[in-house]
Amino acid sequence: MIELTNVTKTYAGGVTALAGVSLRVAAGELVAVTGPSGSGKSTMLHVLGTLDRPTSGGVRIAGYDVGALSDAGLSALRAHRIGFVFQQFHLAGGTTALDNVADGLLYTGLRPAERRRRAVRVLHRVGLGHRMEHRPHELSGGERQRVAVARAVAGDPPLLLADEPTGALDTASGARVVELLRELNEAGTTVVVITHERELAAELPRQVRLRDGRVEQDGTERDRAEWDGVVRA
Repeated sequence: MIELTNVTKTYAGGVTALAGVSLRVAAGELVAVTGPSGSGKSTMLHVLGTLDRPTSGGVRIAGYDVGALSDAGLSALRAHRIGFVFQQFHLAGGTTALDNVADGLLYTGLRPAERRRRAVRVLHRVGLGHRMEHRPHELSGGERQRVAVARAVAGDPPLLLADEPTGALDTASGARVVELLRELNEAGTTVVVITHERELAAELPRQVRLRDGRVEQDGTERDRAEWDGVVRA
C-alpha cells in the first residue's frame, strides 16, 4: 500500500524534514507513526497523502508511482484512494453532519443522490445515524471526530491517514475514535495514525518512530515482545 524509498524533503533555507526515509506498509496494516516535535511526522503525512512531493526518492501509494503523476492525477488518487482525518475536524460549521460527509465526495464524480446515500450509510457505521441532521456546534468533540472519520471513509478508500485523531478529545472520546479506527482496519482499510501520544501508539500493532527526519525504530507487537524478553533476561 505504501512504499517510500530513500525519501528526502528539504525546505527553503536548507531545513531537512525527511532525511532518507525508506518504509513499506502492507495493505491491511494498522501503523502508528510517532516521534517528538520536529521529527518529521507532519512532513511524512504530507508525503504519504500526496499533498507534497519529496525533494528526492521514490513514493508509491496504492500501486501508483507518485512521481509519475500529474497534479490532476494526484488529485484523483487522493479522491479515490486516500482518506484524511485531522485533529481539528475541519467540518463546515453551518452544515449538517450528513452534508459534511456527502460534500467530502464532491470530487469522486458521484451523483448527489449517491453521495447522500453513502453518507447515510457511513454515519450509521460510525454510530451517528441519530445525529445526521445536527450541525458541528450541536455535537460533542468525539462526535465531530466521528463525522470526520465518516467523511474520510465514505468513498471506501483503501488507505486512511489520521493526523493526531485523538489530540483534541477527552480520554473516553479518544478511546472510541481509536476503537473505530481498529474496526475500519479489521474491515480491510490500511490505517496510518500520525501521533505524538505514546500511549496511543503503544496500542497499535506496529510503531514507526521518527527522529530528526529519519526512522529511528520500526517494530510490530512481536518485535516489541521479543525485545522485552531480551531486556528482562
